[in-house]
Amino acid sequence: RKMIRLQIVSGSVMFISLMAVFGAVVYKAMGPSKAVQTQSEAPNLAVPTGNGPLAVTASLPQGFVIDNVSYSGGDMLFYGRLANGTRKALVFNVAAGRFLADVTVDGQ
Repeated sequence: RKMIRLQIVSGSVMFISLMAVFGAVVYKAMGPSKAVQTQSEAPNLAVPTGNGPLAVTASLPQGFVIDNVSYSGGDMLFYGRLANGTRKALVFNVAAGRFLADVTVDGQ
């Protein structure tokens, strides 16, 4: 009789411990990922205040031939070729009025 009671108590303790471990695993799996926490804040998509439209000049390199242009979230991507044939992708931020990235595209 005492042996059965001991087995029931031991089994209950093991079951509760196992459920605690499963709960911790599910909590970690369902929680927010670290990538979301380390992301920078969302881009500022607000319309600039002031009189009239925003006037900005993007000075491209001499001899740069534009093949494609795209715009997203205040950034313009100029894709094209330099005079020597090197392919480039230039990212220009309109609000800041400067280039954010100058990427050389190597097609090997």
